[in-house]
Amino acid sequence: MEPWQKKHILGIKDLTREEMETIFKIAHSFRELSQREVKKAPALRGKTIVNLFFENSTRTKISFELAGKRLSADVLNFSSNMSSLNKGETIVDTIKNLESYHPDILVIRIGYSHSLINLSQYTSASIVNAGDGSNEHPTQCLLDMFTVQQEKGALEDLRVLIVGDIMHSRVARSNIFGFQKFNSRVSVCAPPTLIPYDFEKLGVEIHDDLDQALKEADVVIMLRIQKERQQESFFPSIREYVENFSLTPERLKKAKKDCLILHPGPVNWDVEISSQLKEIVHPLILKQVENGLAVRMAVLYLVGTRKREYEISD
Repeated sequence: MEPWQKKHILGIKDLTREEMETIFKIAHSFRELSQREVKKAPALRGKTIVNLFFENSTRTKISFELAGKRLSADVLNFSSNMSSLNKGETIVDTIKNLESYHPDILVIRIGYSHSLINLSQYTSASIVNAGDGSNEHPTQCLLDMFTVQQEKGALEDLRVLIVGDIMHSRVARSNIFGFQKFNSRVSVCAPPTLIPYDFEKLGVEIHDDLDQALKEADVVIMLRIQKERQQESFFPSIREYVENFSLTPERLKKAKKDCLILHPGPVNWDVEISSQLKEIVHPLILKQVENGLAVRMAVLYLVGTRKREYEISD
């Protein structure tokens, strides 16, 4: 296996298929580590990771914190609502101040799309993108694909359907880039007002009939309606959205028997997915959460030990 060269992980668009496969292999090893009685490895001992979350998060923030600690790094958590940002300090000034402590890795979630490449100019640390605006969410894509690989045995030549708030979804964009690198066909399904006008340029098929789109899908990724990012109403009512785009027991019958249903969370039950399907789909969604820890351990490990041989020690 070639030594890892990338200093930052800013987006799936920047990763090669081979680099993604490397992440999956390392994640598989760390998944096994998490099942042991002693769940720590000394791989990042002496390294400092700062989790900088300028937006709210539960799963991503907790899993990055736990991933760093499982790798024996010193982990610091930054919360913007209790920081000097409330006193007028800029994000750039925050990064510059943190640089004085010589951190090794900054894990950043931020509301501004495409902003991380600019912020990387103000730190010598590696930056891992934990979600930037509506641009990308690379580790969510990686954990989604890792889960599909485990369930299907391979990622090649699948039909992947992404349903919901495509307009505001960084998860959708990352998954489009990711699955396409494995020669899978990606489709999106949403009200026309929730599909960006230029999305066809990404090489995806566009649908507004979920019943029809479900029939050929091997993988379905249901997305949350992101009301916090919507400055206006993109459909008449939640009731109408549910009627046309919610995954119901009746609709699921139209899908393939072995179709996988994923969701990045949090799930709004009876909006994106009927609560009647909870026992059927929730176990795999929880497996995504479990795999998220292994994937984020792999990502931190690779950027934290780049140019070294890969060894996962007890």
